[in-house]
Amino acid sequence: MITLSDIPARSQMPLTLPMGIFVVVMATAPFWLARVGLYQYLGVEIAIWVLFAMGFNLLFGYTGLHSFGHGAYLGIGAYAFGLFQHHAAISLWGGLFAAIAAASVAGAVVGAFLSHRRGIYYALLTIGFGQVFWFSAMKLHWLTGGEDGLLNIPRPDLVIGPWRFDLNDNAVFYWFVAAITIAAVLLMWRVVNAPVGRVLQAIRQNETRARFVGYDVWRWKWLAFTISAAFAGLAGGLFSMAQQSAYPDVMSLHQSGIIVMMVLVGGGLVSFWGPVLGVVLYFVARDVLGGLTEAWLLWYGLLFVIMVMVRPEGMAGLLHVLLRRTSGQVSTVKPEKA
Repeated sequence: MITLSDIPARSQMPLTLPMGIFVVVMATAPFWLARVGLYQYLGVEIAIWVLFAMGFNLLFGYTGLHSFGHGAYLGIGAYAFGLFQHHAAISLWGGLFAAIAAASVAGAVVGAFLSHRRGIYYALLTIGFGQVFWFSAMKLHWLTGGEDGLLNIPRPDLVIGPWRFDLNDNAVFYWFVAAITIAAVLLMWRVVNAPVGRVLQAIRQNETRARFVGYDVWRWKWLAFTISAAFAGLAGGLFSMAQQSAYPDVMSLHQSGIIVMMVLVGGGLVSFWGPVLGVVLYFVARDVLGGLTEAWLLWYGLLFVIMVMVRPEGMAGLLHVLLRRTSGQVSTVKPEKA
């Protein structure tokens, strides 16, 4: 099985063909989604979950830390945005900042406990802390609304200088979410292709060796968890805007498990773009298979099992192997003599 370390380091400048395709697809989605039988809001969902999955893969794929309670930080971001709108001010940037800050603080506190552990103990602790946040959201009725959640969360207008855009218009809201997602993906590209990205991969390969080389492994693991939680919080803020509500289900083990499945099926363990493929496949499977049978999740689960057994590197790893074999075959073909 290939890994991220088998793929050569790239420049921090994101001028690559996959990045260009990603930006073009995100920018043009409203023009072709309906023509292929899908609906516009699907683009919003995919953009938000791509943001969540890419941030999660910074921890899962690049650092090798298995977090199975990451939905908690998506939920914290969603609740923070809603609470800010209800109790502080109707402010777009203030709400998103609150979402990022709340998830970052939660991630920093939890990461301080987790970073001393590794392997199965690390994974179990992420589940435990995730359940603490979920249970708190369920029981703190005076703050979170309990099982009903926070309702009627407004979508503040986007104000840029003299221009004001109404985000209650779903088309305008999609452009806003897409712009935020593209900017976040560009930032993550710079992070993973900078020296910090190589440090995180070194910790994933051999934590003990990285410590002997001189890296403060605890600090780097803590930093990776905090940054990943921050991106989850941003996705949560956008999610609460999209749903105009925040509820405990987004913090459940079910949601945390889905993001792990998306990243694994897409190939996040071997590619920066794996989470994008996994998110797209999940939502297309949900809408296409869901239109045919109510048991669509069963078929998606079978796909996940088959992928893990046959191609554990996921869709991105499969594409990488195919491209490498194709280029190898092309290079070995000798031109015919005249």
